[in-house]
Amino acid sequence: MQISARADYALRALCVLASAPDQCAVKADEIAAAQGIPRTFLDGILVELRRAGMIESRRGPEGGHRLARPAYAISLADVIRVTDGPLALVRGQRPENHTYDGAARHLQDVWVAVRASLRSILELTTVAQVVDGKLPDTVVAYTSQDRSWQSVWPGQDP
Repeated sequence: MQISARADYALRALCVLASAPDQCAVKADEIAAAQGIPRTFLDGILVELRRAGMIESRRGPEGGHRLARPAYAISLADVIRVTDGPLALVRGQRPENHTYDGAARHLQDVWVAVRASLRSILELTTVAQVVDGKLPDTVVAYTSQDRSWQSVWPGQDP
């Protein structure tokens, strides 16, 4: 799976909003500066998040952006689906829409399992947990393994 810049920036922007004191409105310039996000790219992302009901926006000198619902009610999967669509696609379609024949007949099972494993992390992890550093046990279990921090390329020993 590849996390797009759009999804990464959206999640980072939501973390900034979730960490704002007393849910104060935060200006887009402040979010962009805090996370090193290109402002024009951020503006489009904020529009998507507002349309999805994740943030509220107000113009003017007292304006800015704030969460429209509590950070504990926004999963990482929710955000990725808003910015990028479904979590796991195979050739642009959902895994259950594919069938394979012969020796590859069980490949669909693998793609469905990949999607389920992504869900088990992304649907259970919220913006609040990321901000607080109180990640679900499944995330902690994976990140505590040295192998999780290493990329493996074809021809490399795992």
